[in-house]
Amino acid sequence: MAKESKTKSKSKDLNTPESEQILAKGKDAAKEKKEINNKVETKPKKLKAKLSEHTAFKNKHKPKKKNRRAVWVKKFTLDYEQELHKLQIELLKMQKHVKSEGLRIVALFEGRDAAGKGGTIKRITEHLNPRGTRVVALLTPSDTERTQWYFQRYVQELPSAGEIVLFDRSWYNRAMVEPVMGFCTDEQNKRFLKDVPLLEEMLVKDGIILFKFFFSVSKEEQLRRFDSRETDLLKQYKISPVDRMAQELWDDYTVRKFQMLNETNRTLSPWTIIRSDNKKLARLNCIKHILSKIDYEGKISKKELRTDPNIVISGIEEIRFLEQHLLKPTELPG
Repeated sequence: MAKESKTKSKSKDLNTPESEQILAKGKDAAKEKKEINNKVETKPKKLKAKLSEHTAFKNKHKPKKKNRRAVWVKKFTLDYEQELHKLQIELLKMQKHVKSEGLRIVALFEGRDAAGKGGTIKRITEHLNPRGTRVVALLTPSDTERTQWYFQRYVQELPSAGEIVLFDRSWYNRAMVEPVMGFCTDEQNKRFLKDVPLLEEMLVKDGIILFKFFFSVSKEEQLRRFDSRETDLLKQYKISPVDRMAQELWDDYTVRKFQMLNETNRTLSPWTIIRSDNKKLARLNCIKHILSKIDYEGKISKKELRTDPNIVISGIEEIRFLEQHLLKPTELPG
């Protein structure tokens, strides 16, 4: 009987005007919370805006004024811009030397999609005289070009005296992209791997200074960059149907990369691997490597051009690393 009386008293309490007010307030609070959540969900996402490169460095010592607003930047960004500015001045010195001595420089930039090749090329050429510098980024071969000697359309782009030519992807398309995507036959791929060391030997012996860079990016970082391309309106042109396939065919590309390095890493034309998960450090170290290999007047000290051994790796070191980890391709850098 005591229990029944307790339950009856509780039910009576719930029916009091005070309890009804409390319940009403709780319902209103829940409704208000739901409306706020709906507003948050429907609110358009703000696009991330970045300061143009060199902005922080240029405005570092500007005085405070009423019409100026302070903007916070990472110390790393400021250090990067300062270092890049110094190296770009060195590139101008080097170009002057190349022109006066009639040198010919070829730099090949290879690597997986979104590895940072284009961004590095942009920083190298940003302040160089365009009359002595060319970027070659060839389109898909035409019907006529398909009937020609494979190297023909690349050979005609080689530099004259005093010229620097940078290939954004090169004849090495036939070593990785084409066989993986089925754009060439197995026979064409094998013939290319046998012929290309001979071609590069001829170029180097004829006096061309040849750099071969392979930009290596991890699978996770590549995916993150693909996702950013879809949301960044300034990177829309970089999106292609092949992008997502690069993730699906990761293991196939790894095997082709190992084969390519084994067949084409030669003493006269070695590969230089650039770890590019951090794009800024990859750019700086790539430029340092180029500058360290060419003597020119007014060159800064060797210490200032020393590269990071965790970012710049020789072709033979990469081959050994791949040999040890080839059974776990998903864990390997691209």
